Amino acid sequence: MPSFDIVSKIKKDEVQNAVDNASRELQGRYDFRGTESSFTLSKEDLSVKLDAPENFQLQQMDEILRGKLAKRGIEASSAVFGEMTRSGKRSLQTVTFAQGIDRELAKKIIKAVKDSKIKVDAKVFADSVRVTGKKRDDLQAVIALIRAGNFGQPLQFENFRD
Repeated sequence: MPSFDIVSKIKKDEVQNAVDNASRELQGRYDFRGTESSFTLSKEDLSVKLDAPENFQLQQMDEILRGKLAKRGIEASSAVFGEMTRSGKRSLQTVTFAQGIDRELAKKIIKAVKDSKIKVDAKVFADSVRVTGKKRDDLQAVIALIRAGNFGQPLQFENFRD
């Protein structure tokens, strides 16, 4: 029986490259010369900490990071930009990356599939949704439906089996 998995994954090495490129650009920019601004990547929870002396510099760093992420093929909807906070003489912001499909998103996906009346079955697994059906065309229709929907997180399709 044909099936595929709907997942949400981010390539950690691409995030690392985007942060490295943003740090390099930050070092070369004239308006950041002499400031102690930095991007810090935490590999455990896949988050980036932005640190700058002023809020407007933090906003510029935010734009730099978004541009570098886009160039590396990481969708902006996967990045959750936290609130800018002030700590003493420093401004801080944390950017986290959404990975995996949580229960709420899985329920939305399954509801959208069931509401479409396509003859397939969708089930929740650990951090993915498996869709099975009798016809390959039905599965391709589900893929088109999911791509057209706005679920607030980038979704990929894996393990397409006949």
